[in-house]
Amino acid sequence: MSPRGVAVPDARERLFAAAERVVAQGGPGALTSRAVTEEAGCSKGLLHAHFAGGLDEFVAELVLDRLARTAALAQKLPTRAGEDTVAANLTGVATALFTSTGPTVAGLALTRPGAARRFREAMTAGAPGFTTVQEAVTTYLRAEQRLGRVDGRLDAEALALALVGTVHHLLMTSHPGAPDPHAQIRRLVTALAGGGPHIAEQ
Repeated sequence: MSPRGVAVPDARERLFAAAERVVAQGGPGALTSRAVTEEAGCSKGLLHAHFAGGLDEFVAELVLDRLARTAALAQKLPTRAGEDTVAANLTGVATALFTSTGPTVAGLALTRPGAARRFREAMTAGAPGFTTVQEAVTTYLRAEQRLGRVDGRLDAEALALALVGTVHHLLMTSHPGAPDPHAQIRRLVTALAGGGPHIAEQ
């Protein structure tokens, strides 16, 4: 364990990763400041040293960080136009969005009012998240339309909204025993195109 007063390299990421392990092992109720710092192998005051707002700020920042990573990944999607298959590209970004925090960690931001408020404020202020991903998917689909790999008659913006909105729904409603969300995402990509070849098979 890191002694008091000794700097911990990449402390935020170390604490975030520890929190994800705590939740994965014990569920949302297991997430406490002590549990996180013990899992991270650092001093008990480290979390509060980096997150003055306590556990609520920590949870909000964890979800925001993971969403920002996925948004950055999604912004590269338009550069993949013409590569692989459209279905594979869409499935990849949707799956990344779903797994960026996982349903349990994402749900923490809703079950803790303080964290939910901080999260909403950050989104309102323009933090990268679902809207960023939606815009990237829209840009990607339009690029594929210009290449003829997606039917030009389709509403790219509406398709992107449907894809990202569904993943958001799955994040908020998935639970043990629920249908496999990854299978649902794959089915959605096909269904958005009406099952036709203009997206599903290209």
